[in-house]
Amino acid sequence: MAISGKEINRSYDEFGPIRIFDDGNKRYLSFGEHDEQSCWLKSGPLIPQHDYTRAMLQVLLFMEPKRCLTLGLGSGSLNSCMHHHLPELKQQVVELRPGVVDAAYKYFQLPRGNRLKVEIGDAFEFLQKPQPRKLDLILSDIYSAEGLDEQQLLPEFLSRTREILKSDGWLVLNCWREHQTGDALQHLKSLYADVWSCTTNSGNWVLLASRSSNHRSGKYLKNRARELGQKMGFSFSASLNRLKYHSDS
Repeated sequence: MAISGKEINRSYDEFGPIRIFDDGNKRYLSFGEHDEQSCWLKSGPLIPQHDYTRAMLQVLLFMEPKRCLTLGLGSGSLNSCMHHHLPELKQQVVELRPGVVDAAYKYFQLPRGNRLKVEIGDAFEFLQKPQPRKLDLILSDIYSAEGLDEQQLLPEFLSRTREILKSDGWLVLNCWREHQTGDALQHLKSLYADVWSCTTNSGNWVLLASRSSNHRSGKYLKNRARELGQKMGFSFSASLNRLKYHSDS
């Protein structure tokens, strides 16, 4: 399916094209002929448009991070949203492609400043570096025109994320529904105390894993979802209704 709108910019690097489209109402980031990596509403730039992005933000139902690492930038809609609504949060983003970072600043209003720092580099190499401080939250959303980089589902990757998180820290992975039949869920359950998942209408499968037990009642989660929805300008209800807890059984 072709992306709607006019192509307003195109650049290339060793991984292929980086294309920006604009239909007057929304702006899109694309890496391939028909793929839509990011969607940005011009009249509401802080409101995530994709279901998977909203599903990833469900982690805020359980915690209020102060230090976050994001692997894979896209247009930066996830990071821009958190930057605005969580003023105490400090974010580090690692993105492989300099052209993607340039596009996020130029076409999608990615904020600049000390609370949101972007580093050019390979996410998997970055994880192996000594980390000065442990993290509250890691968001992993590493995609190319060919789809998910499945290195983020390997046991070594999942183990390393656990090592650099605080004892009550969280990991969030954006995957595809097809990965439900793989080993990622079992690997996570062997490493993390609590694991949740959420499917989306667009075919994503978002995994949320906590190092410590975070059991919350349905009533608490609904109230928290309502509170966050009012604060952030979009509903958490649809993704909350699809949130599934994975017990040890």
